[in-house]
Amino acid sequence: MEILQRRDTGGVTRLHMNAPERLNALSDEMLAALQSQIDALMEDRDSRVVILSGAGKAFCAGHDLKQMQAGRQAEDGGAAYFADLFNRCGAVMQGLQRLPQPVIAQVHGIATAAGCQLVASCDMALAAEGTRFGVNGVNIGLFCSTPMVALSRNIPRKKAFEMLTTGRFLSCAEAEAAGLINRTVAPETLEDACDELAATVAAKLSAAVRIGKSAFYDQLQMPLDQAYAFTGEVMVENMLWRDTDEGIAAFLEKRSPDWA
Repeated sequence: MEILQRRDTGGVTRLHMNAPERLNALSDEMLAALQSQIDALMEDRDSRVVILSGAGKAFCAGHDLKQMQAGRQAEDGGAAYFADLFNRCGAVMQGLQRLPQPVIAQVHGIATAAGCQLVASCDMALAAEGTRFGVNGVNIGLFCSTPMVALSRNIPRKKAFEMLTTGRFLSCAEAEAAGLINRTVAPETLEDACDELAATVAAKLSAAVRIGKSAFYDQLQMPLDQAYAFTGEVMVENMLWRDTDEGIAAFLEKRSPDWA
């Protein structure tokens, strides 16, 4: 049975973490499977949107603690393994944002530690009512320093710091208010809601969404004046496309665009 299942339908790629007995933990095997799909999606021009979900009763419970403990058996106490593990995990998280396709997290049950990091690293997230979000490593003596990177770039810093230092979980309502997720839906409608959001995005001009996603993250790292200069250049490039010309003309003429 594949640990990460992929299904492509109408420009939407579904990646389904399939290790329910381990709460879809980010094991070495899961990280490798996610990285493999990220690499493939980078070059996939047919895929326009990605939905990431998890099997069983949880979205993702973070790192595989049993594997981490096994890593301690090395002569260096696990230092090399841990460094490699966190580098691989960081590469997956950054890879999700570097993908040309928008990535939607379909979250249910719990998203804890690196699982919460996974939600924060996706471009959008919908959650089923009752889902809980936490960076609770501090409860077992491990501060969630790497999950903190994505979390603190999603929600206000005082809220993030409270979560990190207390291990307290956020409810769906709190996660939505803080900006960690886009919205909460009934559990029975979660998949349909994600499909609807994905279909809406997939229907847009794919090239425009791709250039827009890249520019979105790039400009966030810039001072205000540089961000305006950079995004102005991006818009000039976008405006010169044949399909953008067609899209504007179609809007003005009140017809559907004939995009190439």
